[in-house]
Amino acid sequence: MDTKTDAILIGGGLVGMVTALALAAFGVRTVVIDAADLEATVAPDFDGRATAIASASWRMFRALGLSDRLTESANPINEIRVTEGLRRAHLHFDGREADGDPLGHMVENRHLRRALIDAGQAESLIDIRAPARTSEIDRAEHGVTVTLDNGDTVRAPLLIGADGRRSRIRDAAGIRIARWQYDQTAIVGMIEHEKSHGDVAFELFYPAGPFAILPMRPGTRSAIVWTVEGDDAKAYLGLPPRALAAEIDKKIGGFLGQITIAATPSSYPLGFHHATAYTASRLALVGDAAHGIHPIAGQGLNMGLRDAAALAEVVGDAVGLGLDIGEAEVLERYSRWRGFDNVAVAASTDILNRFFGLPGKTMSRVRAFGLGAVERAGPLKQFFMSEARGASGDLPQLLRGERP
Repeated sequence: MDTKTDAILIGGGLVGMVTALALAAFGVRTVVIDAADLEATVAPDFDGRATAIASASWRMFRALGLSDRLTESANPINEIRVTEGLRRAHLHFDGREADGDPLGHMVENRHLRRALIDAGQAESLIDIRAPARTSEIDRAEHGVTVTLDNGDTVRAPLLIGADGRRSRIRDAAGIRIARWQYDQTAIVGMIEHEKSHGDVAFELFYPAGPFAILPMRPGTRSAIVWTVEGDDAKAYLGLPPRALAAEIDKKIGGFLGQITIAATPSSYPLGFHHATAYTASRLALVGDAAHGIHPIAGQGLNMGLRDAAALAEVVGDAVGLGLDIGEAEVLERYSRWRGFDNVAVAASTDILNRFFGLPGKTMSRVRAFGLGAVERAGPLKQFFMSEARGASGDLPQLLRGERP
């Protein structure tokens, strides 16, 4: 079978499916190809993590009809409190002080995947091929042809790589990446606690790395992202549940009351990577295929969602003007739009992680003083709140909540 479409998207994960839905909002057809069985990715034991969706990304979810599918599973983040360890002084962000909207929403990845798969299957402009493997990808001067291992072919003027940090699409295009590993590992999991979280997220900074507590449904359940030195993760994960809960309680100072482990924790090593280019001949990269950062500010997925919104608008505008959406001039607009923002966010998270990791009591006092100074400086605090919302810079219309 030979299929012609507007764009071929390799990778049906979180960013890939949002990209397809965003393109559909602009009337652009896509064929989404993924080697995985997408139904298997919504199983509870496939991915126990949860994701913070910044408020600008949530506006896009509303515009795409995704927020309605997540009503029963998403928990708002109304406040964020940032401290140096367990010091009482803190930097406090309250989304209700500005426009009343939450700063973001917490959603379990399995619920997010379920909503995206259902929305993609319901959208007539999206053709999902999964599980399906590509046997050949030909990016020629006038178009792209993808051959599947079952012999089917798909043709389009544009190929989109959303196939993750180990992107075969990126590597095949000869796009190099800058990368390094941190001597840190993130322990992720879920805890139940005696006291309600009150829709407040906490970020506690320690020399080994930040400890994030993120509000989930119901109000006595939270996700944790605990950054430890690389060699310590195995020791913590080897503890019995009660002993691990006791270690977590020490880190957070007992302010949530008695703690129990709600889900078996997992871990993953932390690293940084950034592609030297987001585009090549008839190719655009989005999400982890283009960049990956430290989770210190919870911006990783949101960067990919901003990629999706920007690429959809660029391609949609080109279609409206009758342009070839795979032409270099069209893709260059996307590259310029997203390049600076992603580099700025990636650099700031790297600097923050290194700064808060400097040991010693003097540096601890310096950091505590800095957090207090930002708390007292209104304009600076508003700037950081806007960054946390993902609402700064030149926003695509979907991130402003506007559907084409």
